[in-house]
Amino acid sequence: MADEISTLMTNSKDKVILLRLRNAQTIQGVLQDFDIHMNLTLENAEDISDGKNIGLGKILLRGDNILAVSLPEDES
Repeated sequence: MADEISTLMTNSKDKVILLRLRNAQTIQGVLQDFDIHMNLTLENAEDISDGKNIGLGKILLRGDNILAVSLPEDES
Protein backbone atom coordinates (compact mmCIF):
# COMPACT_ATOMS: atom_id res chain seq x y z
CA MET A 1 0.00 0.00 0.00
CA ALA A 2 2.76 2.44 0.91
CA ASP A 3 4.51 1.72 -2.39
CA GLU A 4 1.32 2.51 -4.31
CA ILE A 5 0.88 5.83 -2.51
CA SER A 6 4.52 6.72 -3.05
CA THR A 7 4.19 5.94 -6.76
CA LEU A 8 1.03 8.06 -7.07
CA MET A 9 2.68 10.97 -5.29
CA THR A 10 5.87 10.66 -7.35
CA ASN A 11 3.82 10.70 -10.56
CA SER A 12 2.07 13.86 -9.33
CA LYS A 13 5.25 15.89 -8.80
CA ASP A 14 5.23 19.21 -10.66
CA LYS A 15 1.44 18.99 -11.00
CA VAL A 16 -1.31 20.89 -9.18
CA ILE A 17 -2.83 18.98 -6.27
CA LEU A 18 -5.73 19.87 -3.99
CA LEU A 19 -5.55 19.35 -0.21
CA ARG A 20 -8.21 19.39 2.49
CA LEU A 21 -6.74 20.18 5.91
CA ARG A 22 -7.88 19.35 9.44
CA ASN A 23 -8.76 23.01 10.09
CA ALA A 24 -11.24 22.94 7.14
CA GLN A 25 -8.93 24.91 4.83
CA THR A 26 -8.54 23.89 1.20
CA ILE A 27 -5.10 24.41 -0.33
CA GLN A 28 -3.98 23.92 -3.91
CA GLY A 29 -0.48 24.12 -5.28
CA VAL A 30 2.20 22.46 -7.36
CA LEU A 31 3.65 19.43 -5.58
CA GLN A 32 7.43 19.75 -5.36
CA ASP A 33 8.35 17.04 -2.86
CA PHE A 34 7.04 14.73 -0.11
CA ASP A 35 8.36 12.30 2.47
CA ILE A 36 7.23 9.12 4.25
CA HIS A 37 5.24 11.19 6.76
CA MET A 38 3.29 12.89 3.93
CA ASN A 39 4.94 16.22 4.67
CA LEU A 40 4.47 18.10 1.40
CA THR A 41 6.29 21.00 -0.21
CA LEU A 42 4.06 23.03 -2.53
CA GLU A 43 5.04 25.80 -4.93
CA ASN A 44 2.57 28.57 -5.87
CA ALA A 45 0.23 27.44 -3.09
CA GLU A 46 -3.15 29.13 -2.64
CA ASP A 47 -5.73 28.94 0.12
CA ILE A 48 -8.97 28.52 -1.83
CA SER A 49 -11.26 28.12 1.19
CA ASP A 50 -14.56 30.01 1.15
CA GLY A 51 -14.16 30.94 -2.51
CA LYS A 52 -11.28 33.31 -1.73
CA ASN A 53 -7.91 32.77 -3.39
CA ILE A 54 -5.14 33.82 -1.03
CA GLY A 55 -1.63 33.35 -2.39
CA LEU A 56 0.73 31.56 -0.01
CA GLY A 57 3.77 31.04 -2.23
CA LYS A 58 6.08 28.14 -1.38
CA ILE A 59 4.91 26.21 1.69
CA LEU A 60 5.66 23.08 3.68
CA LEU A 61 2.61 21.27 5.03
CA ARG A 62 3.03 18.82 7.86
CA GLY A 63 1.48 15.47 6.95
CA ASP A 64 -0.62 15.04 10.11
CA ASN A 65 -2.62 18.17 9.19
CA ILE A 66 -3.80 16.71 5.86
CA LEU A 67 -7.19 14.97 5.71
CA ALA A 68 -7.43 14.36 1.97
CA VAL A 69 -5.31 14.71 -1.16
CA SER A 70 -6.81 15.07 -4.61
CA LEU A 71 -4.27 14.19 -7.30
CA PRO A 72 -4.54 15.18 -10.97
CA GLU A 73 -6.00 12.66 -13.38
CA ASP A 74 -3.46 10.50 -15.14
CA GLU A 75 -2.96 11.83 -18.67
CA SER A 76 -1.86 8.52 -20.17
